[in-house]
Amino acid sequence: MNLVVQSPEPIAAAHVKPLVALARGEQAQTIDACALRIPSADPSQRPDVEAYCETHALDFAYVAPGRALRDFGLVAMDMDSTLIAIECIDEIADFCGLKAEVSAITEASMRGEIKNFNESLTARVALLKGLDASALEHVFTERLRLSPGAEAMLAGAKAAGLRTLLVSGGFTFFTERLKARLGLDFALANTLEIVDGKLTGKVTGEIVNASVKARTVRETCAKLGIPTSQAIALGDGSNDLEMMAEVGLSVAFRAKPVVRAAANVAFNHVGLDGLLRLF
Repeated sequence: MNLVVQSPEPIAAAHVKPLVALARGEQAQTIDACALRIPSADPSQRPDVEAYCETHALDFAYVAPGRALRDFGLVAMDMDSTLIAIECIDEIADFCGLKAEVSAITEASMRGEIKNFNESLTARVALLKGLDASALEHVFTERLRLSPGAEAMLAGAKAAGLRTLLVSGGFTFFTERLKARLGLDFALANTLEIVDGKLTGKVTGEIVNASVKARTVRETCAKLGIPTSQAIALGDGSNDLEMMAEVGLSVAFRAKPVVRAAANVAFNHVGLDGLLRLF
């Protein structure tokens, strides 16, 4: 396998020899200042490589030689804390003085400690009842930021011919605006009910939970005429696990431990554009 090692900063030359030795691979190849590739790496040495990379704040991935980004046809992304750097519901709750309470539920849900996502979402949204809907616009314009490397990753994926799907347990108010802003192909999320300009504390329609995310990936692949093995999924929370299990390459992005453990690749330090360097 090729071992790809990445860092948010230029990789120090002092790391090269230890990494090659630990990987039991061939001479390292420079991808760019922040990434290198070690061909013919032995995947059985993963524990040693992982320990070294954790110690030195490096990200690593084993990639089959010759695999190219254009071999895939779809990249499916979670929104909150993946494509974007915030949890929208937590920021909305800040406008009614309940951010700490709501974010505690969000964290527990994403760690997998709350098994019923529908109940978790319903409970959090109920706390927003009566809030002026203008808070959503404030969150989008003043607080929402893309995760590092998001635009570069999307540009690279599109250039390689991949279609893009944003599938979120968050809200359509944000996914639809991001879809338009970033030129995404597909988007699915929950719809907040708004009556007379205020949130009712309810969502309308089917809740986008883990199983709905997975189903949406399958249906989108079918629409594109590709197997799910030609899809990539990016996520950070436990409600992303089912869709990540469907695809050919799963990427945990600054994710909860349960997600890092299940994913093919974990980016704990680099941006989303780390996906491009794998290939």
